[in-house]
Amino acid sequence: MVESVAGWVPPRRVTNDALPAHWGVDDAWVRTRTGIGARHRSGPGVSTGDLAYEAARRLLERAGRPRVDALVLATATPDHPCPATAPAVAARLGLGSVAAVDVSAVCSGFIYGLACAQGLVAAGIAERVLLAGADTYSGWLDPDDHRSGVVFGDGAGAALIAAGPAGAPGELLGFDLGSDGTGHDLITVAGGGSRARSVPGPAGPGDGYFRMRGAAVYQQAVERMTGSCRALLAKLDWDPRQVDHFVPHQANARILRAVAGRLGIDPARCVTHLDRVGNTGAASIPLALADADARGVLRTGDRVLLTAFGGGLTWGSAALRWAGTPAAPGSGTAVAAAAAPAASGTAASRTGAPAASATTASRTTAARPAAAALSEELS
Repeated sequence: MVESVAGWVPPRRVTNDALPAHWGVDDAWVRTRTGIGARHRSGPGVSTGDLAYEAARRLLERAGRPRVDALVLATATPDHPCPATAPAVAARLGLGSVAAVDVSAVCSGFIYGLACAQGLVAAGIAERVLLAGADTYSGWLDPDDHRSGVVFGDGAGAALIAAGPAGAPGELLGFDLGSDGTGHDLITVAGGGSRARSVPGPAGPGDGYFRMRGAAVYQQAVERMTGSCRALLAKLDWDPRQVDHFVPHQANARILRAVAGRLGIDPARCVTHLDRVGNTGAASIPLALADADARGVLRTGDRVLLTAFGGGLTWGSAALRWAGTPAAPGSGTAVAAAAAPAASGTAASRTGAPAASATTASRTTAARPAAAALSEELS
């Protein structure tokens, strides 16, 4: 079962009006094509591991620091090609010698990570798994590529997945996962891996940058997410009208609307967050969930359908009943934009000290003003 979620985005907010002048785009152009009004960028020296640590720290604090037996980190932008980022994050969180592993499924990473976490619990390997989805696309973007530059932002989300009784709120009800490697060239970073290193000579110009073939990706994303959701709905014997909240990967507003329309899900039930943070990769679904929970949109027992599409090509869907996420006294927000976390070599990060203060957000009536203020902060 999914016990709780939390998220964090770095403090630097870049509105459409603040995008580089040489891109030749304005707010109306970006909103019309993507639905995005702003995105957040990491500061110098801040990595994916830093973002994952901050989101996970806030989650653990608001959950009362429960015991965690494993950490799964979904990311396409790890701190290093080797080693994995997850063990370092686990160490910074003070989790001890728990199992820790990275999952690489690009923007589908959180769904794949959710399936991995459920598997660890169901197999009896772990009682509780900390799942993080984090990406820092800002360092991978070509400064001259406005089409990718307007879309992607940096952020992290985290969730606790634990054993629980069948039928209880929070129960993970099913998955549908898939891939198609024949489309591996549609979303790429060509340089840095063993393929590029196997060829003598220097890397090609721009090989270190993120590339995406937008039109083909749009078509694939709509078809794959729609098909995956239909397969899962059929498996669960759910009518689309029974879905209380549809939470797709926050890639592009047009993609979200197209998938919801094909499924027959009322757009009002589509949880969106990308207008304020852009496409945050593996972080987008947990960030959207945390934001919706902080605003009181999600209620205990609600039927929630998640879906995502990413490079590989990969895609996946998951269904659950929402558990509700009450905050522990003095805990961090569900979604927060605060001062950048300390770099991994600083004393603050070594001791796990908070990077910044944050307002508490819970599902209680008293917390609604704080949640509203939080929503306004990220709007």
